[in-house]
Amino acid sequence: MLSNLSSPSLHFSSSPPFSPIYTNPKLLTTTHHFFSLKHSPTPITRTITCVSSPRYPKRSSSSSSKHIKSESEELVRMVLRNFSDEKPLISTLNKYVKLIRTEHCFILFEELGKTDRWLQCLEVFRWMQKQRWYIADNGIYSKLIAVMGKKGQTRMAMWLFSEMRKSGCRPDTSVYNALITAHLHSRDKSKALAKALGYFEKMKGMERCKPNIVTYNILLRAFAQARNVDQVNALFKDLDESIISPDIYTYNGVMDAYGKNGMIREMESILSLMKSNQTKPDIITFNLLIDSYGKRQDFVKMDQVFKSLLRSKENPTLPTFNSMITNYGKARLREKAESVFRKMTDMKYTPSYVTYESLITSYGFCDCISRARQIFDELMQSEKEMQVSTLNSMLDVYCMNGLPNEADLLFEYVCNKGFLRDASTYKLLYKAYTKANMKELVQKLMKYMDKDGIVPNKKFFLEALGVFGSSQAGSESKSNSSVTGLTKQRIPANT
Repeated sequence: MLSNLSSPSLHFSSSPPFSPIYTNPKLLTTTHHFFSLKHSPTPITRTITCVSSPRYPKRSSSSSSKHIKSESEELVRMVLRNFSDEKPLISTLNKYVKLIRTEHCFILFEELGKTDRWLQCLEVFRWMQKQRWYIADNGIYSKLIAVMGKKGQTRMAMWLFSEMRKSGCRPDTSVYNALITAHLHSRDKSKALAKALGYFEKMKGMERCKPNIVTYNILLRAFAQARNVDQVNALFKDLDESIISPDIYTYNGVMDAYGKNGMIREMESILSLMKSNQTKPDIITFNLLIDSYGKRQDFVKMDQVFKSLLRSKENPTLPTFNSMITNYGKARLREKAESVFRKMTDMKYTPSYVTYESLITSYGFCDCISRARQIFDELMQSEKEMQVSTLNSMLDVYCMNGLPNEADLLFEYVCNKGFLRDASTYKLLYKAYTKANMKELVQKLMKYMDKDGIVPNKKFFLEALGVFGSSQAGSESKSNSSVTGLTKQRIPANT
């Protein structure tokens, strides 16, 4: 399938190859093992029981399933549209009580979890428990634990785990996977990794909770992100000695983590391992390799991978082109970035707003500010909805090129036109104006923040002024002390 990915041209490094410390031949097989859990029928009583997965109605066909899922999502959207500060979520749920069931609550958890409304997830959960159709379910707890973990609410995730056991549910692998993931989202990464390994070892001793491939994938990616090559090797060795076979997600997760850390030699070793296991790369594999080589400005290898992709059965995606445009732009290779964009349109791909942002950023790195602004103006004049990230890209081009006044004029223009902006926009401008010691612009920006109802807290200023925390902490930070003094008293006392 992939001549280049198996040819000497992509044996990449002239240095001694990095190789894992295990050589069990079982990894060279492609045998897959499938498991199923046997459930005893639920007795028809008023006693609340616990099952190991959500009790969805049986679907007659895939098309029927998609139709019902679409109806469920529409009902959830209706619920979300109908609750606000004036109309609490519980009263809205009560309004639709005859229609809402477990599957709707799952979608609600997902939608609420995408924002900072994790407390509303708990409200939905408490409401569920009061309904006649509610059955305590591991799947519900797994979902809630995962949502809490993503929001950094590790204690709440632990409380839910405790509540699950009190409800009569017995933990299974999915629950422990969610718990491990929750800990890995905490700030103290070394403590989180130690905790995750502890759960991993505990799972091995429980029949219902044996680690599965998802468990290994979570841990392998986490330790690769932490640059702990020894632990990644140990986990691969452990996986090799188990009855579980690695899958494409296993390799992609580890390679992506290594690539983002700039650990190219280690990334290539996992690619070699994947090929030896006869696992074919998918589009995610190609994209992460292209992005990793691009960020290292190794454009020869990036181009080799792209050509291999074109010869394969996989098709490039928009992220493929967006990554190449951005990385060529950061290297100030304007013509290369433009040629990728032309190739993309020649292949009948429709650029997304991310593609245009990549072009705007690339022109910014190449000192082609007027061209970047031309693209931005064309997007504003089009019928497409303007994204906050697109505005931020253009403002950042002005700021990175030392043009804070032009950024201010654009920001004032979009505010008057009613275009969206959020805290990220203000953070970007605050950082640029402070760095340029533009007191008047900082004061003007704060007035706009007041008008938009955005109240900066301590975290806002720490992140915005992070640029002054290291090498610029000397004379430059002194020159900016008068600027930061303008906003010092705005920080709430409780932050």
